[in-house]
Amino acid sequence: MAAGLRKRGRAGPATRAAGLCGQWLRRAWQERRLLLLEPRYTLLLAACLCLAEVGITFWVIHRVAYTEIDWKAYMAEVEGVINGTYDYTQLQGDTGPLVYPAGFVYIFMGLYYATDRGTDIRMAQHIFAVLYLATLLLVFLIYHQTCKVPPFVFFFMCCASYRVHSIFVLRLFNDPVAMLLLFLSVNLLLAQHWSWGCCCFSLAVSVKMNVLLFAPGLLFLLLKKFGLRGALPKLGICAVLQVVLGLPFLLKNPVGYLSRSFDLGRQFLFRWTVNWRFLPEALFLHRAFHLALLTAHLTMLLLFALCRWHRTGEGILSLLKDPSKRKVPPQPLTPNHIVSTLFTSNFIGICFSRSLHYQFYVWYFHTLPYLLWATPARWLTHLLRLLVLGLIELSWNTYPSTSCSSATLHACHAVILLQLWLGPQPFPKTIPHSKKAH
Repeated sequence: MAAGLRKRGRAGPATRAAGLCGQWLRRAWQERRLLLLEPRYTLLLAACLCLAEVGITFWVIHRVAYTEIDWKAYMAEVEGVINGTYDYTQLQGDTGPLVYPAGFVYIFMGLYYATDRGTDIRMAQHIFAVLYLATLLLVFLIYHQTCKVPPFVFFFMCCASYRVHSIFVLRLFNDPVAMLLLFLSVNLLLAQHWSWGCCCFSLAVSVKMNVLLFAPGLLFLLLKKFGLRGALPKLGICAVLQVVLGLPFLLKNPVGYLSRSFDLGRQFLFRWTVNWRFLPEALFLHRAFHLALLTAHLTMLLLFALCRWHRTGEGILSLLKDPSKRKVPPQPLTPNHIVSTLFTSNFIGICFSRSLHYQFYVWYFHTLPYLLWATPARWLTHLLRLLVLGLIELSWNTYPSTSCSSATLHACHAVILLQLWLGPQPFPKTIPHSKKAH
């Protein structure tokens, strides 16, 4: 009798757990439509998709042939540093000179040792698979905090992109490493760890310069939250980290390091362009065309800063003041304010890039759902948004690019940019307090 009681006592907690699990599953089934449409279920669906991605990524690594493009060049460049060469003008691989900042060297030096001097490609692929899953986790945490994107969109962000899986585990480019650090920086900013966020942002820049496309948005946020005097220490963190990382190379040949690793005027090859195939090659290479794109880029950033990001009754120069001395009391930066500003800043840079190569897709791929769904435009339905996503994916998977694929890509970018400009912002406008109210 006592044994029977003990047996039922042991079964009690397990029974209750099974009952709760059953209730949860029944509720999830009853609310299955909400699971796909309500952003509050982002983490639940994210967990399922991450588990699916483990299998998909493993299958891609073992069933799809690896393609050598830049990995051997990366390893040759890093090996030169290991052998004692700190002059950037003397470091190069099979595809040309080393053109990435010092953070790239240190990270890929670690990969050099972890992959038996770069020869164990399968090990490198598994490391990049982990980087891919970590990137997804950081992206999902961002979307969970913004609560703007319906979870069903994440199926297309995860499982449907052949190109992104290829960039991570079949090509082993350095772009995914930079974007992983960038998304870590965004999460730190959302957690209000601004100094650590700036540190991580600078580390991402030290891997690849494309992260600087987020810099105008970050500068705006720092000024809005801290004013000029408060923002200077955060900007100092970014600058000091670049100096510390590049110090061995700066001591050897500072001009060579800066001109190679931060070369803003580097010429791109027309045969690899994804976004300007419909132009004559002579125009694509012309400096006047590059200057026109830079002018359009800066103009668009200024317009968004004046009319979309800065939504108070004061002028833009009020951002330079200490927040406590502004006429309009500063409002806390919401997750949507932070994410919208950063992602839009980067997207504007993508729209006016001199050239986009296939590995550059990861520069903004994971931000596209937010850019499309965060702004509630009535004229852009779920179906039309998915169509835009699909056409962008198709454009990036067309190899070699064609005039049609490049034009389609620009048309999709124009739709997103127009929605960001015309639609209401995902954060409210600050209303000045009247003197009577005080």
